[in-house]
Amino acid sequence: MKNLRALSVMLVAMTGGLTGCFSTTRLVLKSEAPTVYQTATVEQVEKDVSDRDAAVKTLNAQVQITATTGGSKEGKLKEYTSFTGYIFVQKPADLRVILQLPFVGSRALDMVSTGDAFTLVRASSHGNIWIQGTGKVTTPSKNGLENLRPAVFLDSLLVPGVDPNELVTMTESSRVIHQDMHHKTETIEPDYNLTVLKITRGNILQVQRVIRINRVTMLPYQQDIYNDKGQIVTQATYDNYQTHGGQQFPAEITIRRPLDEYSLKIDVTKLTLNESFEPDQFELTIPPGATVQKLQ
Repeated sequence: MKNLRALSVMLVAMTGGLTGCFSTTRLVLKSEAPTVYQTATVEQVEKDVSDRDAAVKTLNAQVQITATTGGSKEGKLKEYTSFTGYIFVQKPADLRVILQLPFVGSRALDMVSTGDAFTLVRASSHGNIWIQGTGKVTTPSKNGLENLRPAVFLDSLLVPGVDPNELVTMTESSRVIHQDMHHKTETIEPDYNLTVLKITRGNILQVQRVIRINRVTMLPYQQDIYNDKGQIVTQATYDNYQTHGGQQFPAEITIRRPLDEYSLKIDVTKLTLNESFEPDQFELTIPPGATVQKLQ
């Protein structure tokens, strides 16, 4: 028994000595979370996402769009001059995007889609260039912007609800939204991550989207969209929500396409929701004799 007591005393002494000699203490930023944030079940979050999507039938937005191309693959970024314009959406799949030339105000680009195909006309120094293509890129272009398809707008402007054939799961996380180096603090925000999945052949679960939701406002601040290889093809972020017709809608939307290495920053300057459109709103007629380029 005496030997056991002696061994215990020796171990305690050694531990204290080792702790003092071989440990260091350093300061890190102290995290501060909001005092009030919401708690919800996965069923409630899924319903909120789907209800918010179902509440919007049409969208009429006056916007300013800034495109950026390039990234780590090219080793450089190129930012284009901002365009003012309009985006019209009518569910389920009608889209029209009109961009105007800076200072002049004439049409720089006009794109119409009513489903799996689109028609586009853009201005050039040699006259209008007409383009038609499918909704899915089968032959990617080295110019990322040429891979832009209507679905990128449709999937990003309005966070789609959860389809009855899809499955969901939810996790909690947090993100740093502000750092105060002077006071050695950082502000964190608690979030929910709603993952939308589908069952593929062989009973394999495949991630479709991850919707990241701010637990203070319970509004989406980011949506990651995946392809069938598990790669993020679109990452959309949502900021500065405003109220329009009783609905919350972000005034700043950034769409990033990491594989194509381009991004679109969309600033919504005016918005009307659930407004009826004229029957020809989503029509773009190619004039007789015009040369049409085909994109696949």
